[in-house]
Amino acid sequence: MPEPLQVKLARVALGLGVRELAEAASIAPSTITRFESGKGGMQARTLDKIQRVLERGGVVFIDADHNGGVGVRLKR
Repeated sequence: MPEPLQVKLARVALGLGVRELAEAASIAPSTITRFESGKGGMQARTLDKIQRVLERGGVVFIDADHNGGVGVRLKR
């Protein structure tokens, strides 16, 4: 599951605002804002919706490894 920073990086990379991502994932914008800012967690089911929207947009989530921390990249 993506971390808050990854969600924000992915959203910005795709040129999506919080409201646009929320609408595409059928969730409240405040849920995304709270999660991205680290002020609240998110249910796995809700985070899965967000992840699917971002991946359909061309984002690949990168896990942390010995080379560095988490990140994202675009398929395009």
